[in-house]
Amino acid sequence: YAGLIDEMDNAVGRVLKRLDELGLATNSIVVFTSDNGGVVSGDSYSSSQYPYRGGKGRQWEGGIRVPVYVRAPGITQPGSTCATPVSGIDFFPTLLQLAAVTNSPKQIIDGISVVPLLHGGNLPPRPLFWHYPHYGNQGGEPSSIIREGDWKLIHYWEDGHNELYNLAADIGEQHDLA
Repeated sequence: YAGLIDEMDNAVGRVLKRLDELGLATNSIVVFTSDNGGVVSGDSYSSSQYPYRGGKGRQWEGGIRVPVYVRAPGITQPGSTCATPVSGIDFFPTLLQLAAVTNSPKQIIDGISVVPLLHGGNLPPRPLFWHYPHYGNQGGEPSSIIREGDWKLIHYWEDGHNELYNLAADIGEQHDLA
């Protein structure tokens, strides 16, 4: 697993270097992320998301909190970081804005542009949602999640129970407040 991550890192570096070599970097936006955390269950305990609980396919932070890398020349500052949570649904409106493309008024857009974050600014507070409607081979259960600020609620569809966490006080989701 570590070898795969290392090779992926090298491959992304080669792509970025090649964009530079071809003179395309100033007109290229690169976004790199993952769909979920690393493998921590099943037949391959090959990664750790510590201090987060869970991993791939799970509803806790170790399964849904993943890094996002954005390189947008003239917008992002090399080496800068941001801790504001965003969602995959934010990529479409963000890329539209970065490319100066106006979407059709008939197009429904669920996410918001995170360009203000790329400039070092903030976003207005908003809830984030996840829906995992099935069982997964990594142990995930049918569940829906809402996060607003530091609070995170998980609803399990199979038996209807809930878990509630204050992530500011309990990033490892060990103390269910439901």
